[in-house]
Amino acid sequence: MKLIERRVTPVDSPFAIACSMAVAVVAAMVVTSLLFVLYGANPLQAYGALFHEPFATWRGFGYTLVRTAPLALIALGTIVSWRSGFGYLGFEGCFVIGAAATSWLALSTAPGAAIGPLPFFAFLLMPLLLSFAAGALWAGVVALMRARFGGNEVLISLMTNYVAILIVQYLVSGPMRAPGGVPETAQLPRATWLPFILHGTRAHAGILLALLATLLVWVSLRKTPLGYELIVSGLNPSAARFGGIDVGGRLVLAAFLAGGLGALAGTVEVLGVQHRLMDGISGGVGFTGIIVALLAKLNPLAVIPAAVLYGGMTVGANAMQRRAGIPSSITFILQSLIVLMVLASDILRRYRVNLAALRPVVKTETR
Repeated sequence: MKLIERRVTPVDSPFAIACSMAVAVVAAMVVTSLLFVLYGANPLQAYGALFHEPFATWRGFGYTLVRTAPLALIALGTIVSWRSGFGYLGFEGCFVIGAAATSWLALSTAPGAAIGPLPFFAFLLMPLLLSFAAGALWAGVVALMRARFGGNEVLISLMTNYVAILIVQYLVSGPMRAPGGVPETAQLPRATWLPFILHGTRAHAGILLALLATLLVWVSLRKTPLGYELIVSGLNPSAARFGGIDVGGRLVLAAFLAGGLGALAGTVEVLGVQHRLMDGISGGVGFTGIIVALLAKLNPLAVIPAAVLYGGMTVGANAMQRRAGIPSSITFILQSLIVLMVLASDILRRYRVNLAALRPVVKTETR
C-alpha cells in the first residue's frame, strides 16, 4: 500500500482549486519567512507591513487598483493567446504601442492641434479603438508569420518587444518630444484623463475597463462557439482541423484579441496614471501580466483576484521596507514563489495521501 496514491480523476471542483491555491500561497509565505528571519525581522510584523498598506488603507487600496488594471488586461490577453495555442510573449511591445497610439491621439485633441478639443465621452471611444487596433496588428504580424511560414512565435514576439521599445524611444526623443531635457511628450490634455472613481485616491476608471474585459473574455471563451473553437485549436490542432475548424485563422484571431488587450493596458496607463508618453513607461508590466495569468491558472475569473494580490504586494513592498527594514526585493521573491507553488499545487488535485499506509500491519498467525 503506497503512502502517496494517484487519484482516479483529478479534483476539479472550484472549492478544491481554491483550497489548493490557498495552500500554495501559505507555503510560499512560510518559505519567504525564512528570509525575514535572516534579516532579524519578525515575519508576522513584516507581512503585516506588506499587506496593511495596500489593503487596509484607503489611499493604498487606490494604488492597488491602479496597479491591478494593466496587469489584468495583459493577463487576459495572455489567457486568450495561450489557451488558443499561441505562445505569445510580446505584451511589453503591445503595451508601449498602445500607449504611443493613445498619446498621439490625445495630443491631437489639444487646443490648436489637428483634431481639437473634444468632450471626454466623445473622445474615450477613439483611443480604445485605435489602441486595440494597433496592438492587434502588432501581435497579428507574429501570428501571420507562424501561420504562413511556421516561425517560432515565442522568439519572434520577444524580439518585437525591443522593436516597439525602440520605436517609442524614437518618438519621445524626436517627433513627439516636448521642450526640455527629458525624453517624453507634453502632458496630455486634462480632458482626456480617465476620471478617478474613489474619492481621495488615484484609482481611476481603468479598473472598470479591466472588469468589463474580464467578463467579456470569460463569456467569449466559455459560452460562445468562437471560444470553443479557439480552445479546441489550442488543445488539439489536428482534431480541430478534422472537425472543420480553421486553426490558422483562429490562431491569427487569438493574436489580434490578445494584442488588442495588451495595448489597452498601455491606454489605461497613459490616460489614467502617467498622462504623457515617456521612455520606459511599461516598467516590465508586460511580463508581469503573464505571471498574473499563470497565477490565475489561465482562468479569466481568477485574473482580477490574482492581479489585486500581485499589485497589492507591489504597493506594499516599499511600506515593508520602511517599517520592517526588509529590502523590497524580497517581495519579488515572494511573488515568484507564489507562482511556482500555485503551478505545483496541481499535485494536490492529482494525488492524495493514503493515511492507511501509516498504520502498522498486523500479521495474523495461521494454524
